[in-house]
Amino acid sequence: MKNKYLIKLRNGESLSIKDSMVMILTLSLPAILAQLSSVVMQYIDSAMVGRLGVHQSASIALMSSTTWLFSGICTSIGIGFVVKIAHHIGAKEDREARNLVKIGLLFLLGVSLILLVVGVFLSRPLPVILGGGREIVNDATKYFFVYSLSMPAVIMVSGAGGMLQGAGIMKLPSLLNVLMCGLDVLFNAVLIFPSGTFPGIPTAGLGVLGAAMGTAFSQLVTSILMLLTLLVFSPLKLTSGEHFSFNMQELTAALKISLPVLFESIVMSGAYIMSTRIVAPLGTLSIAAHSFAVTVESLCYMPGYGLESAATTIIGQSLGAKRLDLTKRFGYMTVFLGMGIMSGMAILLYLFAPFMLALLTPSQGIIKLGTKVLRLEAFVEIFYGASIVAGGVFKGAGDTLIPSFMTLFSMWIVRLPAAYFLSHHFGLFGIWMAMASELVFRGVIFLIRLFKKSWLKNL
Repeated sequence: MKNKYLIKLRNGESLSIKDSMVMILTLSLPAILAQLSSVVMQYIDSAMVGRLGVHQSASIALMSSTTWLFSGICTSIGIGFVVKIAHHIGAKEDREARNLVKIGLLFLLGVSLILLVVGVFLSRPLPVILGGGREIVNDATKYFFVYSLSMPAVIMVSGAGGMLQGAGIMKLPSLLNVLMCGLDVLFNAVLIFPSGTFPGIPTAGLGVLGAAMGTAFSQLVTSILMLLTLLVFSPLKLTSGEHFSFNMQELTAALKISLPVLFESIVMSGAYIMSTRIVAPLGTLSIAAHSFAVTVESLCYMPGYGLESAATTIIGQSLGAKRLDLTKRFGYMTVFLGMGIMSGMAILLYLFAPFMLALLTPSQGIIKLGTKVLRLEAFVEIFYGASIVAGGVFKGAGDTLIPSFMTLFSMWIVRLPAAYFLSHHFGLFGIWMAMASELVFRGVIFLIRLFKKSWLKNL
């Protein structure tokens, strides 16, 4: 469970370039696996429901931007606790880190209950607001209702897993996320398909509702296991003799980091919801093609998000250990590595886009349109990788406010107006033209901030 390079970092020992790269890779690979597992779950839902028909696929696709909003809130509101735990661990303040775990989990539970109530309340009107047709509104409502009920499990998976990663424990959360994928396959198979689909195995035939329930059950089981790992078997575990102490200063410091990230997540998800509104008038085929293409693309950029998690941990612990000599090096190395990996993934995306879409749907119309937009997007993944990993560097340094406003400008001033205009001339392809242009713009401005070293101001 212990990473020897992080121990050397905390002890003030020297780290060569080779040691630094090995540390980044050993922390990144489990994080990449964890990120990929979350996308695989979406892929599983989309592929299984895709076999039922275009309307069923479109009902989930319609709600995907809102589920991303809710899951983004779950992840971003916990990032401040992850960063502060990394700072405490880096400074060898283990007792303070354990106390912050308790504060963070209670706070996250409260947030999840609010999201649950809001989601249940919105589950009926939201599909109509998003522009869904009559043929998909009912299934979309059921899907989002069940998803909303699972909010406590969703936030505990991301929150407890993030805290473990902040302490430098990457493998166990990753393995649990892989387990969650396996459970999702099992539950979905039993709940989605009609009786007789699998000889000898009873199935419920619940369709879209079954997909939502399968994902919710897998999240619930994983959240329990993640909490047990955090509170019983990790260095952040509950320890006898250490009483809970509510520390408003610690909570405020964590929220000071989290709130700009939350703002950024809402900005991003709000833009995705607006994109859904722009796509919806183009018809069911475009809605499904857009959603499937986003799902396929996410397999490409999830390694970037895995590196983002590792960058946040490494920069956070470097800051806590006051290793200013290594902080800048780690920042540059993680970003360049992310750009390299994303470039390789982009090549695979371009080559295998039709095959990956075919795994999700038998519709040739969806495959053809989805392939067209994905091959366009492949050319700009290197810039997306730069913005993702640089964002993780900034978070680890506690520099979250300015990057969140940079994202706001990029999404709402650059992407959305261009998407609206181009959709009227080029349909779905025009919307993805706008997305590609915005990703280049965002990658460039994040790289400028990285090289100007503005994020080092907190160090």
